[in-house]
Amino acid sequence: MWHWNKQVAQTFGSTHTMNAWVNITGLGWLKIEPTSADGVTNVFMMMNAAKANNRTVSVFVNASNRVEIGYLN
Repeated sequence: MWHWNKQVAQTFGSTHTMNAWVNITGLGWLKIEPTSADGVTNVFMMMNAAKANNRTVSVFVNASNRVEIGYLN
């Protein structure tokens, strides 16, 4: 399901492989889908850029309640 124009409240990452999370206002903490290392890094960097620059994001959250796709608005 798509969620449009949401604020990123917080991000979290650890040294574990493909372990990155984003707290999106109204959706709560969501794991970034660990399909590939580059994909997790790309989406995580986008979420951090949104938070740092007070921009909104639009995200696709899959049936497993994980972020699969993101757009920086």
